[in-house]
Order: sequence, then structure tokens, then C-alpha cells
Amino acid sequence: MDKALQTMIANMPEKTGKSLDEWVKILKGKSFAKHSEAVKYLKSEHQVTHGFANTIVSLAKDKDSTEVDLVSEQYKGKEALFPIYQKLTDYVKSLGNDVTITPKKASVSIIRKRQFVLIKPATKTRIDLGFKLKDKAVAGRLENSGPFGTMCTHRVQLHDVNEIDDELKAWIKEAYDKST
Repeated sequence: MDKALQTMIANMPEKTGKSLDEWVKILKGKSFAKHSEAVKYLKSEHQVTHGFANTIVSLAKDKDSTEVDLVSEQYKGKEALFPIYQKLTDYVKSLGNDVTITPKKASVSIIRKRQFVLIKPATKTRIDLGFKLKDKAVAGRLENSGPFGTMCTHRVQLHDVNEIDDELKAWIKEAYDKST
């Protein structure tokens, strides 16, 4: 995703009143035969400018076709880890309407104004959860970034959904708060 598009997505809640994920949910509740019909709907019913409406419709189509495919590919042969992924994404969505979940080929980036968490099914039995927590000491299960290199500052290895506890949620929230 290029920088201009990332900026547009980051500015979307302020400029349109809703995040990309919220707009995608609104569009999923409708059916449009053409791209232009969906753009017209957003402009007339929600007073979204043409540039944002066009971007929302395009990205909504991309999300429909690729998000599920990319995530399902990541968890092929690792299905036992999928409940961990679901619980993590449910939690990050609860942090605010400015969170964008962006699946890639091998991982899922969680973005506010910039990436603050990275979810990666590392093995058949482990998810590596990367964080951006600058100036946070490595301690206990909060390890150095390991295989994430400079994409993250820290990592937690998750093997079970019950490891998504208050301590882990606090680290996720801290990373979210620092990503403004």
C-alpha cells in the first residue's frame, strides 16, 4: 500500500466520520451492480467526497476478495491457531474505530496511524505477536522482536487462546496508544 493511500485511510475517520472498516460494513449491507452506484450512494446518502467514496468502494471490493483469502491461506494446516487470531482481532477492533486490519501474505498488520501490532502464524502450534513498544524493557514473555527485526520492537509467543490475558491486552493497548 503506498503512503498516500495509507494517509487517506488514516485520515478517513476524521474526514468522513467513519473508519474504512465501518464503511466496508455499511457497503456489505447493500448490493450494487456497479462501482459507480456504490460511489453515488456514499456521496448522496453519507455526504462523502468523491475521492473518499471512490477509495472506500475500491478498498471494500479488495477486502472482500483478498482479506478472507489471505488469512485463510495463513492458517491452512494451522487451523488450531485460528481462534487465537480471532480473539486478537476482536480485541484490537474494540480499541477504537481508527484501527485497520491489513492482511498480507504471511502476517496481518494492525494499524492505527502506523502499524502497532503484527500477527503471524509462525508454526503449526504458535502465533508470534509483534509489538511496537519503544523504550519498553524486555521481561518475562515480552521478548525482543526476534524474527520481526525492525518491524516490531517486541514479541510474545502465543500457543493457546487463554494466553490472551489482561497483561497481553495491556501491551496491545499500550502499543495502540503509542501509535498516534
